[in-house]
Amino acid sequence: MAQEAQKEKSMVLQKEMVEGLFDALSKVSETGKKVCYTFVPGNLSELIRTFDMLPVYPEINALQSAMRKKSASYIKEAEKHAHSEDVCTYVKCDVGMLMKGNIGPTGQKLPEPDILLLSYTGCFTFMKWFETLKREYPNAKVIMLHTPYQENAKMTPEMVQYMAKQLRDEVIPVMEEVSGVKYDENKLKKILGYSKEAGDWIAKIFDTTKHKPSPIDAYFAGVYYIGPINIGFRGTPEAVEYYKELYSEIMQRVEKGLGPITPEGEMKEEKYRLVVEGPPNWTNFREFWKLFYDMGAVIVASSYTKVGGVYDMGWRHDASRPLETLAEYCMNCYTNLNLPQRIELLSKCIKDYKADGYITNSIKSCNSFSAGQLAMMREIEDRMEVPVGFIESDLVDPRYFSYSNIKNRLESYFQMLGQRKMMENQEV
Repeated sequence: MAQEAQKEKSMVLQKEMVEGLFDALSKVSETGKKVCYTFVPGNLSELIRTFDMLPVYPEINALQSAMRKKSASYIKEAEKHAHSEDVCTYVKCDVGMLMKGNIGPTGQKLPEPDILLLSYTGCFTFMKWFETLKREYPNAKVIMLHTPYQENAKMTPEMVQYMAKQLRDEVIPVMEEVSGVKYDENKLKKILGYSKEAGDWIAKIFDTTKHKPSPIDAYFAGVYYIGPINIGFRGTPEAVEYYKELYSEIMQRVEKGLGPITPEGEMKEEKYRLVVEGPPNWTNFREFWKLFYDMGAVIVASSYTKVGGVYDMGWRHDASRPLETLAEYCMNCYTNLNLPQRIELLSKCIKDYKADGYITNSIKSCNSFSAGQLAMMREIEDRMEVPVGFIESDLVDPRYFSYSNIKNRLESYFQMLGQRKMMENQEV
């Protein structure tokens, strides 16, 4: 029987934040607060807070539904209403949840959106998703913020100003109209100050995997760590407090020479250090994680934890340039990087965190991650001279998670990795 996950103070703080948000969402008819549906990559949570609105993130609802074993029925409901099997399963889960009463992860009904804010960052599906939601919520205002793709691997001043103009002329006026709150730049600057501080702590937290053994798993545990910045708390003192507490807990583990905490307790021995590309599977999350820690494998860096922003290359929010820094944030999300940038970032992770290998988890229904993954894997294998592995699953559709297939592939991969490490040790 699986043990209950150990709860430290940071986990309690995060739970309180999340429950507080969903509780506030359930009471908007009483409080009069306006609701903004938006997405994680390139999200404008600081701007949403400036106008005293509450955020809802459809893909967060989908993944949490999957972890609670509810996504299968939601997906079937959406497919009954002509949504194709090939559509992103986040979309179908969200649409199915809507059709079954729109009950959120905490069991409370989610309110309808007053604004559908699409901050486009590298995922074409987001646009079609919000077209679907607009049909369901005809009274919601739609805002489209176009984010230039980093085709030439840099953010130019022209790109930044292009986005800042959209924020000034198209996004802010609609938010003022819907919320009834006037834009306050000083308020936004204060919020952005907290965002910078949170970014500093996040970078320090994920940098702790340089220690051996690594005190954390930067993929399976990492998805919990990025929770507050990805569900609307990035520009808050609560998020800063959470990350400070989390860092303190992690450093205590470093001082004691302890490895990561897993759902079944402390990991006793670190045999392999890996970098993982791609999102995790959410329907069988604990079983998926167990496949790795049973083998003694710790993920020391992952691309998925950078989906909401890349902090480990030194970028931070700059409160002195509020609209420009929001523009840069949107362009600095992992899904908005071109393939050479992604390869460079992952190669840096392998080098900096002294990883033994690299694994790609290819997601059946997520083109923004899966496109180019094989080419990236081969380039990284040649450049970094590390063993690479390839597994396949899906985000929230349990029909596309094959435990035995993934287990067989991972066992073969770790056997190869083990032989290689043994040979290297003999050479030394």
